[in-house]
Amino acid sequence: MDLRPMAVRVLLEHLQRLPGIGPRTARSLADHLLTVEPAQVAGLAEALARLHERVRLCSVCSMLTEGDPCPVCTDPGRDRTAILVVETPTTVWSVEDTRQYHGLYHVLLGHLSPLHGVGPDDLTIDALLERCRSGGIAEVILATDPTVEGETTAVYIARRLEGSGITVSRPASGIPVGGELAAVDHLTLAQALQSRRRV
Repeated sequence: MDLRPMAVRVLLEHLQRLPGIGPRTARSLADHLLTVEPAQVAGLAEALARLHERVRLCSVCSMLTEGDPCPVCTDPGRDRTAILVVETPTTVWSVEDTRQYHGLYHVLLGHLSPLHGVGPDDLTIDALLERCRSGGIAEVILATDPTVEGETTAVYIARRLEGSGITVSRPASGIPVGGELAAVDHLTLAQALQSRRRV
């Protein structure tokens, strides 16, 4: 017989749906939330509720932001001749932490995956190409994840940019194949960006 109150059981179910959270970790988190001051739990609940109320995708680059356009797209101090292309919005935060890149971003919101029914129209590739056609872009850095799908996506975009006069590059080695950019340490990511290669 499960003696936990229904509210606790519901919380455990929600916690276990989070990536990397198993039953043991969920129980530990629930135990913590039950013993802290109610104000801390209320603060956490409010922060979670605000995520979908305030955070949205930038209409230009698809980065997560509270203002539209995002702070990068509206920053006159950024290098507006370069666009770094990533798969997910949170990868931008990892790149910014390196303090090695000062250009613009473009988030694809995924990668090409024919097996899962994800084609070019399901990503923001057309919006990226439109930004490149608008002029002023000298380099597109394809920082998709070093996976089969990420490489396929990079090659597809590179081919679409052929003949545009824009330099297309990829971050250099140092990022493990099969890994995700957001999980790479800042030093490795910084070195990869500094030593990027043309596609």
